[in-house]
Formats: sequence, structure tokens, C-alpha cells
Amino acid sequence: MIKKCPENKRNVVPEGYKNSIHWQIGHILFSTENHVLRLSDQNKVLPESYQTFFAYGTKPLDWKEEPPTWDLLIKQLKEQLDYIQETLNDKLDTPVKENFLKVNTIGELLVYNVSHVSEHLGVIFSMIKLLK
Repeated sequence: MIKKCPENKRNVVPEGYKNSIHWQIGHILFSTENHVLRLSDQNKVLPESYQTFFAYGTKPLDWKEEPPTWDLLIKQLKEQLDYIQETLNDKLDTPVKENFLKVNTIGELLVYNVSHVSEHLGVIFSMIKLLK
């Protein structure tokens, strides 16, 4: 689906939205690391600067420097998925130490994250249709 987004539309913020598709992709990457990897005691790998670009409440209008490129974000998403599969696949019943997301195990954490990512993929899908 992401491949369907024309290059010249990736940073457009459509009317009625506060973020671009580029932000949505970065937010998926950032929030997955922040939720899944941090709460399952895995090493974080993204630069701290990603928080200023893609955390909740951020938006492209506030960016003071260039964000990570689209291609880098896509590459990091693929690497992140591989890392999660390699490190957490046999730990699904492991309890999480923090419970601010109201989950108890890494498996529940992954289910939470899938629903969060799905919400953003729905937004991306609607934005791509709108921007065509």
C-alpha cells in the first residue's frame, strides 16, 4: 500500500489532517520501538531525534530540520519487524515490566501494537486515496 503513494505526495498534509504520510510512517516506526521494544526490555536502536519528528503530538509543521528520508524509514521498518520476530517470537508469555498500556505480556503488547499500526495504516490508505 505504501508503494502506491506518489513521491510528490509523501509530505503533503491534506486538508482535515495534521500530518503527512511521511509522518505516519515515521510514527509507526517510532511508536513500535517505544511500545514494543522498550516495554519488552529490548535495546532501542532509533536515534533520539525521532521523538521530535514522530512522537505523539508532533507534526511536520513543527519540524526544524529535515526528517529521516522516506527510504530510510521503510528500510528501518523492515529491519524492525525482523528484529521483533527474531527476539520476541519465543517470549510471548513473558510479563512486561510497565503496564501503562494495560497489557500484561509481550504477546498482548504485540496485539496492542498491531491494532495501533492498523489504525495508522487506515489513515495512510485514506490519505493516499484523497491525494490521488
